[in-house]
Amino acid sequence: MKRGKDVYIAENVVLGHPSKKNIDTLVEGDHSSLIPVVIGDRVIIRDHVVIYEGVELGRAVQTGHHVLIREGAEVGEGAVVGSGSIIEAGVVIHKNVSIQSHVFLANGTVIGADVFLGPKVCITNDRGMDGDIEPCIVKRGARIGAGTTIVAGVIIGEDAVVGAGSVVTRSVPEGAKVYGVPAKEKR
Repeated sequence: MKRGKDVYIAENVVLGHPSKKNIDTLVEGDHSSLIPVVIGDRVIIRDHVVIYEGVELGRAVQTGHHVLIREGAEVGEGAVVGSGSIIEAGVVIHKNVSIQSHVFLANGTVIGADVFLGPKVCITNDRGMDGDIEPCIVKRGARIGAGTTIVAGVIIGEDAVVGAGSVVTRSVPEGAKVYGVPAKEKR
């Protein structure tokens, strides 16, 4: 683990949990394949957080309680990850992102800088549930309301707004405002 200055790590936190592919090597006593966790300066990690190997937390990142961050995820400077959230493997979160409680980000999701994700936002990556992964991208400054589901492969444009409770099945243009099931642009 590489740890910056002025870091707070609460009790019952797991740092560097092995990925599925590395568990077998650990059972055999080989720790050489583990990728260290990188924690920037002034990071706050609250109770009962599990962070897998190879995760990078930028400067001044904060987590709530009971957060899971899977292997290879990157959380940018100043990002906040709310309690009960799950960030899957390979997710990239840029700086100053606000992720509220109980958000789910599927493998490969990319979240641009200055994005807001309301409570219980669910971003998926497998439209046909057949293993064909299509990550989602949420671009800079977008705002996603509470309880929204974003279907695999969707791109949310810069500064777009998605209303609470929406189901987004198609990409949203830059600056658009959408809501509903399925989400449609409102003028």
